[in-house]
Amino acid sequence: MIKTAIFASGNGSNFEKIMENIEYGHLSHIEVTALFTDNPNAFCVERARRFNLPVYIIDPRTYDNKKEYEEALITRLSQERVSWIILAGYMRLVGPTLLSQYEGKILNIHPSILPSFPGKDAVGQALDYGVRVTGATVHYVDSGMDTGEIIDQLSCPVYPDDTRDTLQLRIQNLEYELYPRVIKEIIK
Repeated sequence: MIKTAIFASGNGSNFEKIMENIEYGHLSHIEVTALFTDNPNAFCVERARRFNLPVYIIDPRTYDNKKEYEEALITRLSQERVSWIILAGYMRLVGPTLLSQYEGKILNIHPSILPSFPGKDAVGQALDYGVRVTGATVHYVDSGMDTGEIIDQLSCPVYPDDTRDTLQLRIQNLEYELYPRVIKEIIK
């Protein structure tokens, strides 16, 4: 079993889909040791309870700087013997302290076809720009904002009457298919 940790900051729907894939045996070689969150009020905490998974709420505001915050993460990850980190809606840039410890071992999913529309509100960016196609990307995490090496992508059309909600739902469905597949292929 490969020990992994999932980092999330919000709703946690990708986290939940990954955990369901583990339960169903599609990712049977993965053991998620815990959910790590920087947001004590995030709904992902409730989702983790459904899976009886430990939750570590590590609030960066309680540390003097990013380095100290990431050192606290590394301490907990080391205690858990975590080999891989899966970001699932983690809304922080990973800094050099964590990157140096887990170089090439951090995955992220993003709701666009990178390199287009990195960062926050990728769905809104796509709608504002008027693209006809968007999608989802899984990539390795590096020091930039969604700039790491792309592993795989799926696309979907953008319809003239799409709203943020309708397009977000279509992209989320791609993510639910893409992320578990990439995790299975990459984390070995």
